[in-house]
Amino acid sequence: MGLFQKKKKPKIFDYDGKPLKVGDKVMSLRYNLGKCTIVEGEHGIEYESMETGERVRYAWMIDAHTENQKVRKIEDET
Repeated sequence: MGLFQKKKKPKIFDYDGKPLKVGDKVMSLRYNLGKCTIVEGEHGIEYESMETGERVRYAWMIDAHTENQKVRKIEDET
């Protein structure tokens, strides 16, 4: 009857509308996090700074105007 249904993971997009998933590398546009990795944390999806190790929940990174995340996906690091 729906008691044990899995919660759907939110679909998240970067500031430019590109889809994001756990494991992606992004550049944070908020909280001085710098380069981050998207991880599954105890509070759901989080951004973990590669420089400081600080974590911020995805919900705190939502842009009020576009409802996208305040991050930019890093496509290739070569």
